[in-house]
Amino acid sequence: MTTTTTDPYLTVRELGALLRRRETTPLELTRLYLERLDTLGRRLNALVTLTEERALREAAQAERELNAGLDRGPLHGIPWGAKDLLAADGYPTTWGAAPFRSQQFAGDAWAVARLRDAGAVLVGKLAMIELAGGLGYELPEASITGSARVPWNTDAWAGGSSSGSGSAVAAGLVGFALGSETMGSIVHPAASCGISGLRPTYGRVSRRGAMALSWTMDKIGPMCRSADDCGLVLEAIARHDKYDHTSTRVPFAYWPDSARRSGFRFAVPADATDLVQDDVRLNFAAALDVLHEFGTVETVTLPELPYMETAVTIIRGEIASVFEEFITSGAVRELDDPADRLNALELLAMPAHVYLRAARVRTAITAALGELAGRYDALVSPTLPEVAHPAGEPIGAYFTLSGAYRLLAGVNVAGLPGLSVPNGFGERGLPTALSFVGAPYAESTLIAAANAFQQRTDWHIRRPNLDP
Repeated sequence: MTTTTTDPYLTVRELGALLRRRETTPLELTRLYLERLDTLGRRLNALVTLTEERALREAAQAERELNAGLDRGPLHGIPWGAKDLLAADGYPTTWGAAPFRSQQFAGDAWAVARLRDAGAVLVGKLAMIELAGGLGYELPEASITGSARVPWNTDAWAGGSSSGSGSAVAAGLVGFALGSETMGSIVHPAASCGISGLRPTYGRVSRRGAMALSWTMDKIGPMCRSADDCGLVLEAIARHDKYDHTSTRVPFAYWPDSARRSGFRFAVPADATDLVQDDVRLNFAAALDVLHEFGTVETVTLPELPYMETAVTIIRGEIASVFEEFITSGAVRELDDPADRLNALELLAMPAHVYLRAARVRTAITAALGELAGRYDALVSPTLPEVAHPAGEPIGAYFTLSGAYRLLAGVNVAGLPGLSVPNGFGERGLPTALSFVGAPYAESTLIAAANAFQQRTDWHIRRPNLDP
């Protein structure tokens, strides 16, 4: 049993301050989060594998180093969790799917290794939708752990596909987590669970050692309790990787002390609140009032292009290639969701000209949205049109053609960065969220704007009532 009295909901920056004041130790923090993962994490279906042996070893090393005066930076000694599509040496990487339950890889994924070098302590592999949802699942239970739950209301689903990461951060089970996004899988669970989630520019973080779903759309990024924490984590993992040909050479450095605090120019797409729930609309309007305190807000019209159709076509075409052998071998029948088994066969029937047409349209989308985003510091909208979906119910109706989700599809096609932060609560006591989207490599600006918002609001420091 842990003996520390440290608040498990503290931010990375706050936990780091405690470590440096010797008010707690890496080993005490690690035991705290291991215990919470092993109890609350299992209750919320957020945990796949507890990496206890590795965690205690890394925590002991961090403790020795900090005691000796060796400080690797703000993540040194901070326990964290990895979405279970990221390889971790010595532990299974299940991809959330029963056929891969025992799968292991030699060595750590790039992002996992970068966090190890930064002194962070890996305490668990976190739940996800099977194969990151690429085969078109219909049930929140499409995972070997079942549907990960929202800590604010455990009858709700934490969202796909980085569901365990969103749930674990919101419940104070880890100091921070990594997720991945192809078309919403960082910002969706971040919004559903009331945390901050950052989707980096495509290529900003190497995907080496991560499951491929869509080679040209996959991104890896931080899921944290604050936008500031997202900046700290991104700085540790955003490095050029010479073995990943999509890895960018554009440097990223996080300097919050010198960041802008006012004078931002925000743009709201004219259809941003079309087909959204009433509470989502009201909370977005209130968030715009806050943005007016440190910037200007104007309305813009998105270029008329088939964002959703292009995104879906590219993803379906690329996952068919990635998992062709898995599908044709018949192993796909071992997946949990019946829709995944049926959709897999349809993917292989996609004509090449359909994928190539989507690739051509993608060029127009990338140019148009990049140009629009470049005229502002951020495009802002509700992150999702609805609060978290009820667990146990089919999710087909959840993904509406709302303006918010249309924008989400488009910016993922274009590889643009985005940051979701909580901005209130709606139906069934569940969080709603505000999305900031920027031009390529504008993560620092997005974090600065989100920081300014969070300095004026307290949604990100609220906590669910899970503990006795």
